[in-house]
This record gives sequence, C-alpha cells and structure tokens, in this order.
Amino acid sequence: MSSQAAVDMNGPIATYVKEAIAQDKVVIFSKTYCPYCKLAKEVFDKIKSKYTCIELDSRNDADSIQNVLGEITGARTVPRVFVNGVCIGGGSDVKSLHEKGELEKLLA
Repeated sequence: MSSQAAVDMNGPIATYVKEAIAQDKVVIFSKTYCPYCKLAKEVFDKIKSKYTCIELDSRNDADSIQNVLGEITGARTVPRVFVNGVCIGGGSDVKSLHEKGELEKLLA
C-alpha cells in the first residue's frame, strides 16, 4: 500500500460514496476522458440498462472518492462499476461479463 493517510470510512466522503452506491442498481464511478469508463458505459447503453454515472474529473473531491473506492474495492482505478451494491470491476470486467451473458443475469 502507499504511504497515504488512512481513509476515514465514517467521514462525509465515505458516506457520500456508500449512499451513491446504494441509490441505484448500477453505479459507475468514472472519468470523462477514460476509455475504459467509456467502454463500461457503452455496454450498459447497448443493453439499455440505466445507470448512475459519477464523473470524478468534474469534482474537487475526486482523489478522496478514489481513496474510499480503494478501501471498498481494493482498487482506486476507474471505472469502478457497482451492480446492486457490489463492485463488479472495471470496463474490461463489464465487457467480459456482458460477452458471457452474465451481466444481464446480475441486472435481472
């Protein structure tokens, strides 16, 4: 692990992240310029599944949010895609689940 300060998992940023994840069946933490984020969103668009997308590059607290996501999921990278409150990974993971027909089962 890096030498960054401990993440306050009871603080306002962690609370925001947890509430955001709980607010919709599909939640994507993304950055507008990220090709893997675009890939994940395109898969959900293709199967006509609505999702909540939180674009971190438009937020001042992006780094803090990514630290919280790192604690929750084990990775700070984007996209971080949640289905029914569970992280299913990033863009490649979403594409792979879709190609195997497993993504739609998670959404059912």
